[in-house]
Amino acid sequence: MYRSPQPARHTTQNGPGSSLLLLTRGSVVYNYSEEGVRREETGWEQCISIPLVQPDMFELLRQWDELLEEFSAGEAWLPHRYDEHDHNCYTYALAFVNSVLSAQGKRQMSKSEFTERFVVPQTTRASKYLTLHQALTANDFYIVPLPAGEERR
Repeated sequence: MYRSPQPARHTTQNGPGSSLLLLTRGSVVYNYSEEGVRREETGWEQCISIPLVQPDMFELLRQWDELLEEFSAGEAWLPHRYDEHDHNCYTYALAFVNSVLSAQGKRQMSKSEFTERFVVPQTTRASKYLTLHQALTANDFYIVPLPAGEERR
């Protein structure tokens, strides 16, 4: 399964907060904050995955990590440029997505279009799951993972 930018709840030095981040094919998380672009392999296990690239887009999949690294090295993403409201993790992720779209000769997306098309559907699904999970656990039901190798019916 290929995963791309994801909104996430993550605890930072300033406490828990929502972030939008980018993920390499090798599961390295690229995150932009007041510390600049960070590359992390752990700490984001409870993210919501939002696939952006179709599995049959082999050339883009092959180049994704290199494009992300090159983009992240840009001066726009230095720590002193970070602004919580105007130049943040969402700006970073959307700017990367738009740079890829532009390189493909496609129309760039606005923040609202990106949110409606990619973020809202996945966060809605996650919200439904969490609501169900809370209702089950509040009513003395237990959720137990299937043993390894066993299939659902």
